[in-house]
Amino acid sequence: MAIPSRIAHLGHVELLTPEPERSLWFFTEILGLTEHSRDGDSVFLRTWDDYELYSLVLTAHETSGLRRTALRTTGQRELDELVAAAEAAGRGGRWLGPSAGLGPSYLCTDPDGHEIRLYWETEWYQAPEGLRPSLKNQAQAYPGRGVGVRRLDHVNFLAAEPGPNGEFVQDVLGGRVTEQIVNDDGSVAAQWLTFTNKSYDLVYTGDWTGSNGRLHHLAFAADTREDILRAADICLDHDVFIETGPHKHAIQQTFFLYVYEPGGNRVELCNPLTRLILAPDWRPITWTQAERAKGQAWGLKTIESFHTHGTPPVEEVPVAEA
Repeated sequence: MAIPSRIAHLGHVELLTPEPERSLWFFTEILGLTEHSRDGDSVFLRTWDDYELYSLVLTAHETSGLRRTALRTTGQRELDELVAAAEAAGRGGRWLGPSAGLGPSYLCTDPDGHEIRLYWETEWYQAPEGLRPSLKNQAQAYPGRGVGVRRLDHVNFLAAEPGPNGEFVQDVLGGRVTEQIVNDDGSVAAQWLTFTNKSYDLVYTGDWTGSNGRLHHLAFAADTREDILRAADICLDHDVFIETGPHKHAIQQTFFLYVYEPGGNRVELCNPLTRLILAPDWRPITWTQAERAKGQAWGLKTIESFHTHGTPPVEEVPVAEA
Protein backbone atom coordinates (compact mmCIF):
# COMPACT_ATOMS: atom_id res chain seq x y z
CA MET A 1 0.00 0.00 0.00
CA ALA A 2 1.57 3.28 -1.10
CA ILE A 3 2.03 6.03 1.48
CA PRO A 4 0.68 9.54 0.72
CA SER A 5 3.14 11.29 -1.58
CA ARG A 6 5.56 13.65 0.09
CA ILE A 7 7.10 14.50 -3.28
CA ALA A 8 5.97 17.74 -4.93
CA HIS A 9 7.51 17.17 -8.35
CA LEU A 10 10.53 16.15 -10.39
CA GLY A 11 13.09 18.90 -9.80
CA HIS A 12 16.07 18.37 -12.07
CA VAL A 13 18.48 15.76 -13.37
CA GLU A 14 22.25 15.68 -13.67
CA LEU A 15 23.25 14.24 -17.04
CA LEU A 16 26.77 13.07 -17.89
CA THR A 17 28.29 13.61 -21.32
CA PRO A 18 31.64 12.84 -22.96
CA GLU A 19 30.88 15.62 -25.48
CA PRO A 20 30.20 18.63 -23.22
CA GLU A 21 30.37 21.40 -25.83
CA ARG A 22 28.26 19.57 -28.41
CA SER A 23 25.77 18.46 -25.75
CA LEU A 24 25.50 22.05 -24.54
CA TRP A 25 24.82 23.16 -28.12
CA PHE A 26 22.04 20.56 -28.37
CA PHE A 27 20.26 21.56 -25.17
CA THR A 28 20.52 25.31 -25.77
CA GLU A 29 20.21 25.69 -29.54
CA ILE A 30 18.08 22.66 -30.45
CA LEU A 31 15.88 22.27 -27.36
CA GLY A 32 15.96 25.96 -26.40
CA LEU A 33 17.12 25.74 -22.79
CA THR A 34 18.81 28.78 -21.24
CA GLU A 35 22.20 28.62 -19.53
CA HIS A 36 21.90 29.87 -15.96
CA SER A 37 25.36 29.33 -14.47
CA ARG A 38 28.48 27.16 -14.40
CA ASP A 39 30.46 25.39 -11.72
CA GLY A 40 33.59 23.46 -12.66
CA ASP A 41 32.70 20.86 -15.30
CA SER A 42 28.94 21.44 -14.89
CA VAL A 43 26.58 23.80 -16.70
CA PHE A 44 23.19 24.58 -15.14
CA LEU A 45 20.39 24.90 -17.70
CA ARG A 46 16.75 25.85 -17.35
CA THR A 47 13.50 25.46 -19.26
CA TRP A 48 11.60 28.71 -19.67
CA ASP A 49 8.65 27.75 -17.44
CA ASP A 50 10.76 26.49 -14.51
CA TYR A 51 10.24 28.41 -11.24
CA GLU A 52 13.51 26.99 -9.86
CA LEU A 53 16.95 28.01 -11.09
CA TYR A 54 17.55 25.02 -13.35
CA SER A 55 16.05 21.84 -14.78
CA LEU A 56 19.21 20.16 -16.05
CA VAL A 57 22.79 19.92 -14.83
CA LEU A 58 25.04 18.96 -17.74
CA THR A 59 28.36 17.57 -16.50
CA ALA A 60 31.42 16.65 -18.55
CA HIS A 61 32.41 13.05 -17.90
CA GLU A 62 34.32 10.18 -19.47
CA THR A 63 31.05 8.53 -20.46
CA SER A 64 27.34 9.22 -20.81
CA GLY A 65 24.55 8.43 -18.38
CA LEU A 66 22.63 9.83 -15.45
CA ARG A 67 24.38 10.87 -12.25
CA ARG A 68 21.27 11.60 -10.21
CA THR A 69 17.62 12.61 -10.24
CA ALA A 70 16.40 15.33 -7.86
CA LEU A 71 12.91 15.34 -6.36
CA ARG A 72 11.52 18.28 -4.40
CA THR A 73 9.48 17.43 -1.33
CA THR A 74 6.33 19.21 -0.16
CA GLY A 75 8.03 20.56 2.99
CA GLN A 76 10.88 20.16 5.48
CA ARG A 77 8.92 17.75 7.67
CA GLU A 78 8.16 15.63 4.62
CA LEU A 79 11.85 15.60 3.68
CA ASP A 80 12.75 14.36 7.16
CA GLU A 81 10.04 11.70 6.96
CA LEU A 82 11.31 10.51 3.58
CA VAL A 83 14.85 10.27 4.93
CA ALA A 84 13.59 8.14 7.80
CA ALA A 85 11.60 5.95 5.40
CA ALA A 86 14.59 5.47 3.08
CA GLU A 87 16.84 4.50 5.98
CA ALA A 88 14.21 2.12 7.41
CA ALA A 89 13.98 0.45 4.00
CA GLY A 90 17.75 0.03 3.81
CA ARG A 91 18.04 2.60 1.03
CA GLY A 92 19.65 5.31 3.14
CA GLY A 93 22.56 7.36 1.93
CA ARG A 94 24.01 10.67 3.07
CA TRP A 95 23.21 14.34 3.51
CA LEU A 96 24.61 16.86 1.07
CA GLY A 97 25.27 20.44 2.09
CA PRO A 98 23.64 23.46 0.44
CA SER A 99 24.74 24.01 -3.16
CA ALA A 100 23.66 25.62 -6.44
CA GLY A 101 20.44 27.18 -5.22
CA LEU A 102 19.43 24.27 -2.99
CA GLY A 103 19.40 23.85 0.76
CA PRO A 104 20.50 20.64 2.46
CA SER A 105 19.51 17.54 0.48
CA TYR A 106 19.57 13.83 1.06
CA LEU A 107 21.07 11.34 -1.37
CA CYS A 108 19.64 7.82 -1.43
CA THR A 109 19.39 5.08 -4.05
CA ASP A 110 16.66 2.92 -5.50
CA PRO A 111 17.21 -0.87 -5.50
CA ASP A 112 18.87 -0.69 -8.93
CA GLY A 113 21.42 1.89 -7.77
CA HIS A 114 20.07 5.07 -9.37
CA GLU A 115 20.85 8.07 -7.17
CA ILE A 116 17.83 10.01 -5.91
CA ARG A 117 18.37 13.46 -4.40
CA LEU A 118 15.62 14.66 -2.06
CA TYR A 119 15.39 18.36 -1.13
CA TRP A 120 12.99 21.02 0.11
CA GLU A 121 14.75 24.39 0.24
CA THR A 122 15.22 25.94 -3.18
CA GLU A 123 15.93 29.35 -4.67
CA TRP A 124 13.21 30.76 -6.91
CA TYR A 125 14.33 32.11 -10.26
CA GLN A 126 14.35 35.85 -10.85
CA ALA A 127 14.70 36.64 -14.53
CA PRO A 128 17.35 39.24 -15.38
CA GLU A 129 16.73 42.09 -17.77
CA GLY A 130 16.41 40.64 -21.25
CA LEU A 131 14.79 37.42 -20.01
CA ARG A 132 12.01 39.07 -18.02
CA PRO A 133 8.52 38.04 -19.23
CA SER A 134 5.67 40.44 -19.85
CA LEU A 135 3.34 38.29 -17.74
CA LYS A 136 4.25 38.15 -14.05
CA ASN A 137 2.92 34.58 -13.69
CA GLN A 138 5.62 33.27 -16.06
CA ALA A 139 9.14 32.63 -14.81
CA GLN A 140 11.05 33.61 -17.95
CA ALA A 141 10.35 35.06 -21.37
CA TYR A 142 9.78 32.46 -24.06
CA PRO A 143 13.21 31.98 -25.69
CA GLY A 144 11.99 31.66 -29.28
CA ARG A 145 14.92 29.36 -29.99
CA GLY A 146 14.93 25.75 -31.15
CA VAL A 147 12.07 23.57 -29.94
CA GLY A 148 11.39 25.84 -26.95
CA VAL A 149 10.57 23.05 -24.49
CA ARG A 150 8.44 24.14 -21.53
CA ARG A 151 9.64 21.85 -18.75
CA LEU A 152 11.45 18.69 -17.75
CA ASP A 153 8.70 16.07 -17.86
CA HIS A 154 9.94 12.65 -16.72
CA VAL A 155 12.87 10.27 -16.36
CA ASN A 156 12.86 6.70 -17.63
CA PHE A 157 15.33 4.49 -15.76
CA LEU A 158 16.63 1.17 -17.01
CA ALA A 159 16.60 -1.46 -14.26
CA ALA A 160 17.63 -5.09 -14.04
CA GLU A 161 14.30 -5.70 -12.24
CA PRO A 162 11.67 -2.95 -12.58
CA GLY A 163 9.34 -4.45 -9.96
CA PRO A 164 11.41 -3.83 -6.80
CA ASN A 165 12.20 -0.31 -7.97
CA GLY A 166 8.52 0.46 -8.48
CA GLU A 167 7.83 -0.87 -4.99
CA PHE A 168 10.52 1.46 -3.62
CA VAL A 169 8.90 4.49 -5.29
CA GLN A 170 5.49 3.48 -3.93
CA ASP A 171 6.41 2.31 -0.42
CA VAL A 172 9.17 4.80 0.39
CA LEU A 173 8.52 7.86 -1.80
CA GLY A 174 4.73 7.60 -2.00
CA GLY A 175 4.35 7.38 -5.78
CA ARG A 176 1.43 5.72 -7.57
CA VAL A 177 1.52 3.29 -10.49
CA THR A 178 -0.62 4.58 -13.34
CA GLU A 179 0.26 2.02 -16.02
CA GLN A 180 2.48 -1.05 -16.29
CA ILE A 181 3.53 -3.93 -18.50
CA VAL A 182 3.38 -7.35 -16.85
CA ASN A 183 5.04 -10.34 -18.49
CA ASP A 184 3.30 -13.68 -18.91
CA ASP A 185 5.30 -15.05 -15.97
CA GLY A 186 3.94 -12.29 -13.71
CA SER A 187 7.11 -10.20 -13.56
CA VAL A 188 6.95 -6.46 -14.17
CA ALA A 189 8.51 -5.41 -17.48
CA ALA A 190 7.91 -1.68 -16.99
CA GLN A 191 6.06 0.68 -14.67
CA TRP A 192 4.96 4.31 -14.97
CA LEU A 193 4.67 6.14 -11.63
CA THR A 194 3.44 9.57 -10.59
CA PHE A 195 3.61 11.79 -7.51
CA THR A 196 1.00 14.28 -8.68
CA ASN A 197 -1.90 14.51 -11.15
CA LYS A 198 0.54 14.10 -14.03
CA SER A 199 0.19 10.71 -15.64
CA TYR A 200 3.82 9.88 -14.83
CA ASP A 201 7.04 11.35 -13.42
CA LEU A 202 9.30 8.29 -13.23
CA VAL A 203 9.42 5.15 -15.36
CA TYR A 204 11.27 1.88 -14.80
CA THR A 205 11.96 -0.26 -17.85
CA GLY A 206 13.67 -3.65 -17.85
CA ASP A 207 17.31 -3.51 -18.95
CA TRP A 208 17.77 -6.34 -21.42
CA THR A 209 21.52 -6.39 -20.73
CA GLY A 210 20.89 -7.16 -17.04
CA SER A 211 22.89 -4.07 -16.03
CA ASN A 212 22.12 -1.76 -13.12
CA GLY A 213 21.76 2.00 -12.76
CA ARG A 214 21.46 3.02 -16.40
CA LEU A 215 19.31 5.62 -18.16
CA HIS A 216 16.77 4.86 -20.86
CA HIS A 217 15.84 8.49 -21.51
CA LEU A 218 14.90 11.82 -20.04
CA ALA A 219 11.99 13.76 -21.49
CA PHE A 220 11.13 17.41 -22.03
CA ALA A 221 7.56 18.59 -22.63
CA ALA A 222 6.50 20.93 -25.40
CA ASP A 223 3.17 22.74 -25.62
CA THR A 224 1.66 21.08 -28.68
CA ARG A 225 1.94 18.15 -31.05
CA GLU A 226 2.92 20.65 -33.71
CA ASP A 227 5.99 21.49 -31.60
CA ILE A 228 7.03 17.83 -31.77
CA LEU A 229 6.62 17.80 -35.55
CA ARG A 230 8.66 20.99 -35.79
CA ALA A 231 11.28 19.42 -33.49
CA ALA A 232 11.71 16.59 -36.00
CA ASP A 233 12.40 19.12 -38.77
CA ILE A 234 14.85 21.03 -36.56
CA CYS A 235 16.73 17.85 -35.68
CA LEU A 236 16.76 16.77 -39.33
CA ASP A 237 18.20 20.11 -40.43
CA HIS A 238 20.95 19.99 -37.78
CA ASP A 239 21.99 16.33 -38.15
CA VAL A 240 20.64 15.30 -34.75
CA PHE A 241 20.03 11.55 -34.81
CA ILE A 242 16.32 10.69 -34.79
CA GLU A 243 15.73 7.23 -33.35
CA THR A 244 11.96 6.98 -33.78
CA GLY A 245 8.86 9.13 -34.16
CA PRO A 246 7.07 11.47 -34.33
CA HIS A 247 4.32 9.10 -33.23
CA LYS A 248 1.91 8.33 -30.41
CA HIS A 249 2.53 5.86 -27.60
CA ALA A 250 -0.19 3.37 -26.80
CA ILE A 251 0.84 3.41 -23.14
CA GLN A 252 0.08 6.86 -21.64
CA GLN A 253 -0.87 8.17 -25.14
CA THR A 254 2.11 10.55 -25.22
CA PHE A 255 2.95 12.10 -28.60
CA PHE A 256 6.71 11.60 -28.94
CA LEU A 257 9.99 12.03 -30.75
CA TYR A 258 13.15 10.23 -29.60
CA VAL A 259 16.59 11.56 -30.47
CA TYR A 260 20.15 11.04 -29.24
CA GLU A 261 21.95 14.10 -27.95
CA PRO A 262 25.63 14.31 -29.02
CA GLY A 263 26.86 12.65 -25.82
CA GLY A 264 24.84 9.53 -26.63
CA ASN A 265 21.99 9.97 -24.14
CA ARG A 266 18.47 9.36 -25.42
CA VAL A 267 16.14 12.36 -25.12
CA GLU A 268 12.39 12.33 -25.65
CA LEU A 269 10.50 15.39 -26.81
CA CYS A 270 6.89 14.88 -25.85
CA ASN A 271 3.46 16.42 -25.60
CA PRO A 272 1.72 14.82 -22.58
CA LEU A 273 0.23 18.04 -21.21
CA THR A 274 -3.45 17.23 -21.69
CA ARG A 275 -3.58 13.88 -19.87
CA LEU A 276 -4.04 14.05 -16.09
CA ILE A 277 -4.83 11.43 -13.46
CA LEU A 278 -7.61 13.00 -11.40
CA ALA A 279 -9.14 9.90 -9.80
CA PRO A 280 -7.90 9.50 -6.19
CA ASP A 281 -8.68 5.77 -6.49
CA TRP A 282 -7.07 5.31 -9.90
CA ARG A 283 -6.66 1.65 -10.84
CA PRO A 284 -3.37 0.94 -12.63
CA ILE A 285 -3.74 -0.02 -16.29
CA THR A 286 -1.94 -3.29 -16.98
CA TRP A 287 -0.72 -4.23 -20.45
CA THR A 288 0.18 -7.81 -21.35
CA GLN A 289 3.13 -8.99 -23.42
CA ALA A 290 0.81 -9.70 -26.33
CA GLU A 291 -0.77 -6.24 -26.15
CA ARG A 292 2.65 -4.57 -25.93
CA ALA A 293 3.89 -6.54 -28.93
CA LYS A 294 1.30 -4.79 -31.12
CA GLY A 295 3.52 -1.69 -31.04
CA GLN A 296 2.57 1.94 -30.65
CA ALA A 297 -0.88 3.50 -30.87
CA TRP A 298 -1.11 3.73 -34.65
CA GLY A 299 0.62 0.46 -35.46
CA LEU A 300 4.27 1.55 -35.53
CA LYS A 301 6.39 -1.32 -34.24
CA THR A 302 8.81 -0.48 -31.46
CA ILE A 303 12.28 -0.47 -32.99
CA GLU A 304 14.98 -2.80 -31.65
CA SER A 305 17.28 -0.04 -30.38
CA PHE A 306 14.53 1.13 -28.01
CA HIS A 307 15.12 -2.08 -26.06
CA THR A 308 18.91 -2.22 -26.33
CA HIS A 309 20.25 1.37 -26.20
CA GLY A 310 20.92 2.89 -22.80
CA THR A 311 23.59 4.97 -21.11
CA PRO A 312 26.26 4.52 -20.02
CA PRO A 313 26.85 2.04 -22.84
CA VAL A 314 27.59 -1.56 -21.95
CA GLU A 315 28.57 -4.54 -24.00
CA GLU A 316 25.39 -5.87 -25.54
CA VAL A 317 24.47 -9.46 -24.82
CA PRO A 318 21.97 -11.61 -26.73
CA VAL A 319 18.56 -11.56 -25.07
CA ALA A 320 15.19 -13.05 -25.85
CA GLU A 321 12.50 -10.55 -26.84
CA ALA A 322 9.99 -9.88 -24.09
